[in-house]
Amino acid sequence: MTFEDLFPHIRPWVVNLGNVAPGSFVKPQFAIWEILHILSLVVLGGSAILLNLRLIGAGITDEPPSEVRRNLWPWLNAGVIGIVVTGLLIGTANAERLYDSNAFTVKMAALLAGIVFTYGVSGPIAKAEGAVSAGAKIGLVAGLTVWLFGLWVFATSALINPGVFHVLTAAALVVLFVARGRLRFVYLIGLLALIAAQFVATHLLVRPDDYAALTPVNKAFAAVFAAWILGAALVQLFRAEGGQPGGRLARLAGYAGILVWVTAAAAGRWIAFA
Repeated sequence: MTFEDLFPHIRPWVVNLGNVAPGSFVKPQFAIWEILHILSLVVLGGSAILLNLRLIGAGITDEPPSEVRRNLWPWLNAGVIGIVVTGLLIGTANAERLYDSNAFTVKMAALLAGIVFTYGVSGPIAKAEGAVSAGAKIGLVAGLTVWLFGLWVFATSALINPGVFHVLTAAALVVLFVARGRLRFVYLIGLLALIAAQFVATHLLVRPDDYAALTPVNKAFAAVFAAWILGAALVQLFRAEGGQPGGRLARLAGYAGILVWVTAAAAGRWIAFA
């Protein structure tokens, strides 16, 4: 699903964006703006990870969530402003390519979900020391809906669906970092077993160049990986609250608040393909 599918009548306007300001100004310095876009994403990603890990109950646990938020908030704002401004400028210089891109649709959905989570969910929850207000609950539902739509486009679009493994890898690492004790050990053993099984299936049982056979195998493994990661996350999610206000919803917001930005970054990586 592309923006052309959604808004087919604006193609002439989109095509002309690269010929007028600011697109015509950005084109000769495209690489510079791309670097600024990536740097903004790094700043945003690092800040979002630290803030949302605190909501999950990991990371900077020696400080209350509100203090973590206060220290990270300027960096989060700078990152969001940076990716939006540089993204708009880059987009005007490359508008026709993005207009036809499934990956761009995913990135925009994840960007919208990320902004909703940052300012409507994770930020307010952290400010309230983990308490989840009615507004944060509405934001959580809205953000999850938009993000899951983006994931659906990611998973069902030809050429870019391998990018889902980027999101799965990030989710696997987050859960591994957050899990404790026996859960972490069992979870890690399961992950390693799945990785080994996928390697055998895609390198020994099926020829690496037999894409017709590899695609369903990789899709099956993606589903199994997702189920294993989700299962471990749910175990962690429903463990003892530890006195943290908000509890499960706050931790759910933390997980999702990280993965929405990972999805945006991963989709950007695949714009060149479709």
